[in-house]
Amino acid sequence: MNRNEALTLMHEYVQNESLRRHMLAVEAAMRAYASSLGEDIEKWGIVGLLHDFDYERWPNAPDHPTKGSEILRQKRYPEEVIYAILSHADYLTDYPRISAVDKALYACDELSGFLVACALVRPERLNGLEPKSVRKKLKNANFAAAVNRADIIRGAEDFGVELDSHIQFCIGALGVISQQLFVAIDGN
Repeated sequence: MNRNEALTLMHEYVQNESLRRHMLAVEAAMRAYASSLGEDIEKWGIVGLLHDFDYERWPNAPDHPTKGSEILRQKRYPEEVIYAILSHADYLTDYPRISAVDKALYACDELSGFLVACALVRPERLNGLEPKSVRKKLKNANFAAAVNRADIIRGAEDFGVELDSHIQFCIGALGVISQQLFVAIDGN
């Protein structure tokens, strides 16, 4: 299990650039949290990178993420990675979020997508984005309407982090790969 193999798998199954960016964003947040918590950075990063790799082909519950879990098992990914990915789907009640990696993925998933949406409407993207501004946009149900606000709040609570700190941490993590996230849009 290494990042290059996971990235190849992601590219094989995901053609949509927006979904690819989302998965890269979640990977960045997961790697940053793993580093700060002394966890396995590669494993956590791969969980973030592959958590939605089956979504484009099988977007409906429960196919996503169960179809992907079957593929990951065939490719001999560790059960902990597969379990974490399965646990990010609330409707799969047989996979409660138990470990730190499970909780981190859930906490980072919706928030990462929301932060990218926030950055896309700012000329300076993630640079200077503040939790206060993000919270204000969270209150606007029309902004990034597909993002589940309750999941963002519940994710931070379950992971044991204060929401503003979590937002700031993830902004910093995504900032590390900002050019990768916005290059196609900004043309740089």
